[in-house]
Amino acid sequence: MSGTLNKVMLIGHLGDEVKMHYFDGGNCIGRFPLATNETYMSKQTNERVTNTEWHNIVVRNKAAEICEKYLAKGDKVYIEGRLKTKKWQDDKGMDRYSTEIQCTEFTFLTTKNESQAGSTPSPNSQQTTQKPSSDTAAQPATDDPDDLPF
Repeated sequence: MSGTLNKVMLIGHLGDEVKMHYFDGGNCIGRFPLATNETYMSKQTNERVTNTEWHNIVVRNKAAEICEKYLAKGDKVYIEGRLKTKKWQDDKGMDRYSTEIQCTEFTFLTTKNESQAGSTPSPNSQQTTQKPSSDTAAQPATDDPDDLPF
């Protein structure tokens, strides 16, 4: 295989509200933390152990505005994107690194009734993507035999 692949797919819960940053020319960026969990049984104690991993999500322009409008802390969301690592220097001149998920597609998984905010409207399992051509591939299949795609 001669090519490379940088692709991330996550399902998790928002750890905070979407923070927006606006730029000259009308562009904007939205940032929010996403928590994913891994649960397993400990062999030593026979207790259930849950590990939480935090991911820094970055969404751009219209997608960022949609996320800001409909997502709230605690909402469940599917994120698809690519990894990007940034290098910077701290106050002491030491090199530091941070890794972000540059979001290219997302799907809201929390329904209006499940939303903890209650007053913020959230589309009922609405799929919103920056690449409309992949909408049909990402839609869940139904079990109804009358709805066959052929």
